[in-house]
Amino acid sequence: MLEYMSKIQVNKLHALTGHNDCIYALREGGDPRYFYTGAGDGMVVEWDLDHPKDGVLLARLPHSVYALEVDSKRNTLIVGHNYEGIHVIDLAEKKESWNLKLSTAAIFDLKVFGEELFVATGDGLLVVVDLEARAIKRHIKLSSKSIRVLAIAPIKKHLALGFSDHSIQVMDLSTDAAPVTRLEGHSNSVFALAYSPDEKVLVSGARDACLKFWNASSYSLDEKIVAHLYAINFLSFRQDGNYLVTCSMDKSLKIWDVANRSLLKVIDKARNAGHGTSINKVFWSTYSDVIVSVSDDRTVAIWQIEP
Repeated sequence: MLEYMSKIQVNKLHALTGHNDCIYALREGGDPRYFYTGAGDGMVVEWDLDHPKDGVLLARLPHSVYALEVDSKRNTLIVGHNYEGIHVIDLAEKKESWNLKLSTAAIFDLKVFGEELFVATGDGLLVVVDLEARAIKRHIKLSSKSIRVLAIAPIKKHLALGFSDHSIQVMDLSTDAAPVTRLEGHSNSVFALAYSPDEKVLVSGARDACLKFWNASSYSLDEKIVAHLYAINFLSFRQDGNYLVTCSMDKSLKIWDVANRSLLKVIDKARNAGHGTSINKVFWSTYSDVIVSVSDDRTVAIWQIEP
């Protein structure tokens, strides 16, 4: 494994600045050449991987932004505006097209599936929004604690939710969000959650610094790894499903071999001039295979990975 680790070369291509506060939200675009960031300064910015230095300000909101989601069908960016609700930005016009007051709680995650938007809130409420009607469809009270993260398996039609009560709940979207199972095992808030592209594996990461690999057919636990020193804030699969990247409060990014459940590379400040504070979100680009990360240090980093 050490020999393999040494073969992965990491090159920091860009450190992008412009936000005036911690960056909490990151989302690849429907056109994956573009990506979007949201921060504690209320600013929502569009970035172009072909011209990364030229960020475009799409919105400036009074409260922090923890969550962003792209609705490719309607070519919009949905912004979770804490203590308010959602703002929907028309990406062609580069301006807000509508908004909806939802909750006085924080909005931690957003996921579009079909004609519905699922909104994860800080008061344990899953809000379902009808995107065509632009109206709230359902409130589903799931916990007294925050829903921190959502993951969708579109073929299985399963929605997985990570909670601050340390649990993961899975719902069946083909049967009106009926409960499928509840997964226990993390000893702190679940912040990171993603299905592999083939939907065979569900991976979770938590404030307990552990990474868990679940069999997505039976939802049984396959593997538990103490993966970081501090909280795992987010994770993202490469589009081939062979690798995933995690980001942590310990200021590092780590690349993992999914089949072997093994660590391949650590990206940090000492080795790669990485982020200086907590890394909050990360994604593995389907456009150019770079890794994009955002941090409390107010920067966006773009990493070239050479296996």
